[in-house]
Amino acid sequence: MSHQLHIKDLTISYNRVPAVHHLNLQLCCGSCVGLLGPNGAGKTTLIKAIAGLLPKETGSIEFRGHDVSGSSGRTVAYVPQHESVDWDFPITVRGLVEMGRYGTLGLWRNFSNSDAQLTSQALEMADLVPLADRQIKALSGGQQQRAFLARAWAQQADIYLLDEPFAGLDKNAQESFTAALHRLRKAGKLIIASHHDLRNTAQVFDQVVLLNGELVAAGATDTTFTPEVIERTYGTRIFTGTKA
Repeated sequence: MSHQLHIKDLTISYNRVPAVHHLNLQLCCGSCVGLLGPNGAGKTTLIKAIAGLLPKETGSIEFRGHDVSGSSGRTVAYVPQHESVDWDFPITVRGLVEMGRYGTLGLWRNFSNSDAQLTSQALEMADLVPLADRQIKALSGGQQQRAFLARAWAQQADIYLLDEPFAGLDKNAQESFTAALHRLRKAGKLIIASHHDLRNTAQVFDQVVLLNGELVAAGATDTTFTPEVIERTYGTRIFTGTKA
């Protein structure tokens, strides 16, 4: 049976104004989940709350019976937005991915053969082996995103949080990044990503969560991502290429 992330009665507020209002949600490992909704709907807020970057006003976020907000290592891995990264930092792709192991090393343990093997697996998962010795600033935007996904894989976390990971990527880069996400899903991980491009949602995500301050709908993409649900979420029929 797949492990589940349980979000119960979650409210997150800014200056006492709720951005996410009494949210109840269950998400299973082995799923790639797209968070959809208009600007200000609470997508980034929800991701940051799960990552422990925002305090909860009410409710809980639990995985395997424990509160996961703010946890790290083998529970939650957070992939930052592209513009929040200092791409001039002098580090290679392999060096960046190795950083994903540092949280398990502690103060005295040396980098082991097992750590090196997990780093190599992460590079392979993200299709970055040929680029392992390249400086991150020399990568394309899509390659940079995959490098940070590989760092998260090296953590061996269960839950992967991504905030608008497809922003600014061209079609080829989107396809490569989607393939990497699907490899994570097949490995039994839970991927949660905020997303704004409704045209490729069905190709990327097998599950969707539609938000507009509160939960509008959640479920399998092929049954939940419908024109009617989109209209309820966005307040207008902005996209008609979904299944009825």
